[in-house]
Amino acid sequence: MALTATFSLPDRAALAGRWQALEAQSDAAFFLGWTWTGSWIDSYGVRPELLAVSDAAGRDVALALVGHAMVPRLLGRVATLCLNQSGDVAADRPYVEYNGLMVARGQDDAAAAAAMAALTRRRDWRVLRLSGVAPDSPLLGLAARRAVRVDASPVYQVDLDAVRGAGGDYLSLLSANTRSQIRRAIKDHGGALPDIARAEAADIAPWLAEMAALNGGRHADNAWDDAGFRGFVAMIVARGLESGAVDLLRFTDAGGVVGLLVNFVHRGQALNYQSAFADPRTAKDKPGLLCHTAAVAHYGGRGLTLYSLLAGKDRYKQSLSTREEQLEWWQLERFSPRLEGEALLRRVLKRPVA
Repeated sequence: MALTATFSLPDRAALAGRWQALEAQSDAAFFLGWTWTGSWIDSYGVRPELLAVSDAAGRDVALALVGHAMVPRLLGRVATLCLNQSGDVAADRPYVEYNGLMVARGQDDAAAAAAMAALTRRRDWRVLRLSGVAPDSPLLGLAARRAVRVDASPVYQVDLDAVRGAGGDYLSLLSANTRSQIRRAIKDHGGALPDIARAEAADIAPWLAEMAALNGGRHADNAWDDAGFRGFVAMIVARGLESGAVDLLRFTDAGGVVGLLVNFVHRGQALNYQSAFADPRTAKDKPGLLCHTAAVAHYGGRGLTLYSLLAGKDRYKQSLSTREEQLEWWQLERFSPRLEGEALLRRVLKRPVA
């Protein structure tokens, strides 16, 4: 079946219907679904182009958003296309993961080939940015002068089937040191895991305000300090609560709040997107480990198959995991004198692409 790919600036209302119709025929990741995509478009007011791959009858087989921006590089700004991102640092703060095409089942390779052919025909870019893609993404096959892997990150996960196979004893699957830390935290919090409450609509604003307050001053580059990011989180939580696609969870015990988590729930998996934790109550207290342990028990009891901590090199994620995957960030570069000069300069200075 011959597929063709085109670019357009779609009507926002029409885009929602097309995207959701294709999503119903797809096994795509949460980050490619309309809950994420629509919330990102509406909260940031971005207007990327629509890359649509269609069959001979004009039916959508794959969809993606493509931002176009002049992105600063070592020797000046470079025309850059960004898959499912805008190219603006502030608007891309939510950080897409498991990136790619929203594609109908069984059409991955054919749709990717059509999309790459359409991207190749365009002459208005020098760099294609692919953020948070799987190492085997077919889009990495796009012909380029230079393919630069900018970063790679583990995605640490907890296999909930394995937890159930261990009789629910999640701690038995972890290292002795992690078990000891969690057991000590449980003792510091009265001998049990904290209680979990799931937000309702009226809880969203106060609970997210609490998350922002708990995260205040804890990071040099804190997303929660950014009003745009807080607006995005509020929108995606509000839209996802009713459908069950998003959980906003609050963990408490007799001593008060222990922490809060924003999780995505998709195709039998829970994905931890954001977190906020109270200050430790003792020198060895670990409220973060305690909340994630309680979340594992919660989602395991609901019959989900996986609890993912998403991309990140944090030591605590590794400590809590029983398995891992990897995501990668790539820049596919075409020939240009500026990029050739930059590549030579980086080799001389031994400077990686930032």
